[in-house]
Parts: sequence; C-alpha cells; structure tokens
Amino acid sequence: MNRRLPATLRELSECFRSKSLDPLTFTEHTLHRASDRAKHLNAFVRISSQTALQQAEASTQRHRSGSTLGPLDGATIAVKDNFCTRNVATTCASRMLESFVPTYSATVWERLERGGAVLVGKTNMDQFGMGSGTVDSIFGPTRNCWSESLEGERFRIAGGSSGGSAVAVASGVCFAALGSDTGGSTRNPASYCGVVGLKPTYGLLSRHGLIPLVNSMDVPGILSRTVKDCATVLNAIAGPDERDSTTVKKPFKPVELPESICLKGLRIGIPVEYHCEGLSEEVLHTWAKVADMLEDAGATVTSVSLPYTSASIFVYSILNQCEVSSNMSRYDGIEFGLRSDEDASTEQLYARSRAEGFNGVVKNRILTGNYFLLRKNYDKFFQKALQVRRLIAEDFDKAFTKVDFLLTPTTLSSAPLYEDFVQGTNRDQCAVQDFCTQPANMGGIPAISLPIRLSEHKLPISLQLMGPNFSEQNLLTVAKWIESQVEFEHLCATND
Repeated sequence: MNRRLPATLRELSECFRSKSLDPLTFTEHTLHRASDRAKHLNAFVRISSQTALQQAEASTQRHRSGSTLGPLDGATIAVKDNFCTRNVATTCASRMLESFVPTYSATVWERLERGGAVLVGKTNMDQFGMGSGTVDSIFGPTRNCWSESLEGERFRIAGGSSGGSAVAVASGVCFAALGSDTGGSTRNPASYCGVVGLKPTYGLLSRHGLIPLVNSMDVPGILSRTVKDCATVLNAIAGPDERDSTTVKKPFKPVELPESICLKGLRIGIPVEYHCEGLSEEVLHTWAKVADMLEDAGATVTSVSLPYTSASIFVYSILNQCEVSSNMSRYDGIEFGLRSDEDASTEQLYARSRAEGFNGVVKNRILTGNYFLLRKNYDKFFQKALQVRRLIAEDFDKAFTKVDFLLTPTTLSSAPLYEDFVQGTNRDQCAVQDFCTQPANMGGIPAISLPIRLSEHKLPISLQLMGPNFSEQNLLTVAKWIESQVEFEHLCATND
C-alpha cells in the first residue's frame, strides 16, 4: 500500500465513503504492519488475523451496500489482554490464564464490535495489570516506540500496565485501543508513548468482561491519537449495562466537541501538592507553560490544595492489595486457572498451581493483602484506608467548588530506560510512577492525559486534566483546545 494513510477516524471514514480505500484492504495492511514493522516492539501478545479479516470483509460488504454506517465501521482497534474477547484467548499476560478462551466478550468490546470495529489483536500488559511498565509479562516487556534506535536491553519502557495498547496506537498499528485504569494504567503509558489516554468516571463504562484487579477502582480506558478519536470511542462504549451493577443507570449523552472553543470564564486549578519530589524540570516547565497558555486564552488559573494527596499512594497500596488477594483467590487450579500436573492433595494442588501460575509480583500482593485483612489488622489497615480514601474524594469535591478542572503532570518524567526501571521493585516503581494518576481513581473522577511536547531526549512529555464526576463533555472540550494549541507531532507515519 504505497499511499498516504488516514491518520484519524474521521479521515478513515471519509476514505471508506469515497471508496478510495476499503476496510478489507486496510485491515490486511494493518495486520502486516502489526506482525512485521511493529513486531519488535512486543505490543501484541497475539494478532487476531482470522477474526480481523472476517470482520473487515463484513465491513467492506456493508460499505459497498451503501448503508449509513458509524465512524468506527472498519476501524482497526486493539484490546488489552485482560478484556474477554469471544473465541480469542485472554490471558492477562499470565501463565495462570494461558489456556483461557472466553465464550463471551466484555461489554466495551462487544459494543465496539457491534459498531463495526475490527479487532487487530490483544495487547501486552503487566500480569493481571499489576505494574507501571509492561515489563512483568510472560510474553516479555513492551518497548516504547520512541526509543527504537537503542539496542539490546537499552530501551525505554512503554509504561503500564496498558503499555501494549499505548504502543499499538503510538506506532500507527491501530487508531485506538482499550486499556484498563486502576491507578493510572491507561494515562501512564499514554504519557510515555505520546498518545491521548482517558480514564472516564467510575461507572460510566461497564466493567463486565474486564478481568478484575481492584473492583472499586478498575475502569476501562481509551487510548487514541487525538481527543476527537477518543470521544468517538467513548460515545460507542459508554452507558448503562444490566450485567454490571456499578454502571450508572441514566442514559449516556454522547460527547460532541465544538469546532470553536472559548475558554473565557473557565477556572483551572493547579494543585500545590503535585509539585512533588522527583518531578523533572522539563515536566515542571511544560506544566507552567500550558497553565500560562490557558490564562492567556481567558481562563483563570489559581492554586488549590488537595491536602490528602500525600496519603493517597499509601491508601491505594493497601486497598489494591486487599482487593487483589480477594480477586486472585478464585484461581485455585480447580475452578479457575492453571492446574498443576503434579499429583497432590487438594491443599498442595492449590499451592503448586499458584506457584506455577503467578509471578512474584502477584504472589507478593496476595500475601500482603491477606496480611492487611487478618482480623487483628483489619481495622488498623483496611478500615483506616477506606476512611482516608473518603477524605481524598472529599478533597476533589471541595476543589471543584472553586475550579472547573485541575491541571497536573501525568508522570514525573519522560519514559525511563528499562534497565533503570527494573532496578527497583515493582511496588516501589508503582509508588513513583502513579503518584499523579492514582488519586483520580481514589475519587472515581475522570482524567485525561495529553501529549504536549518532546523532551531534550526526544521523548513525549504529557500533562493530565481532571474534572468532576461525569464532566467528560467539558473535559474533552478543554483537552481538544489544548491539543490544538500545542500541535504535538505524533510519531506514527501515515505513509507506507
């Protein structure tokens, strides 16, 4: 395919409508790119070629029939490997689920498929979503596509745990991807890979079919090249789901982004607590520059305080590990998960199956969570963490009576080198990498990461915008304005 390829979902739809391109041909090209040009990045754990070609052929027939079709019909989408996809293996990048082939699909993917989306494949991740680098996977680490010139083990991490999805979008393999976000797992890799990453309000998207990590914080996330594409995917998947009791019951009003955006009267808050230890000078400079840009456009920019931010990472660590220990208990080698081949008693079978199926990170969190949940420790750790979580949420509620949105860094720096990242423990890295992102999960509020500029080392630097619950319409509108001003140049080539 020697032509300029569409760069956005709107351009793709226009190509299909004008018949200058058809979904089947485009999907064949996409599959080739995923298995050839992007293979070394290890973004995908499997390419679903047969499924994709069948879906693309059906989309081509629909386009030829002259039917009125949605903006996602024929669009190539990737899905993180912790979302169930009917008849396509879903492993959570763990030996524990290496043979699991679901008979049903997650609601969010089911809705995309109904809209005509084409499944390119399942993307790499940290096992069961436990990590901030996409380095703890049975399939090996994912490489950040902004550091392809480095050799051997000298590469930049993609971020995690949705690093495979971020790289799939950033490298130009697909237009959008599904990730999951428990403490920043969509926004963190979006920041490192220079793409848009949205964590919607808790309850706006169904979690049915998303293999749980932390039920009270898990949210399906969206990764895309542009804010407009992000809104398009959100409109396709948001809304009530009778199979998930945590979704809001009221109908979802689709996001409509205006062509002309005025920021006059908008109130932007800069949380003082996010000026934290380890924040790089480049990120700090970028943060200040965008704040000035918003002020010059008519917005009011003021400092606000979120006093319990410093406690948030500790609360997150306790609640995360408590819920992990509960959720992982189902994988016993009898009802669910890998079953050890060694003959043993029931108790030994449990132990051997888990020893073989889980990596050290997962086992560590299970053990720590069980410790926190012991009767003698329950009030001291779990109950206290719940109480402080409420205070963190109240911090946001109070702040949003004074400002409309909060502008913060997404990550403390650009993407670290793999060799530097793996020197610390997984828990230590999560505490550092998720400092700016996980408070939004504590409060359940929406947040979006936007690429702003390149660092001295030609790596993306991103900022985060947070808003009140169910403010996606206005949040994405402001994000679109920022995007239009910074004009970030995406890495993915549109020519092949």
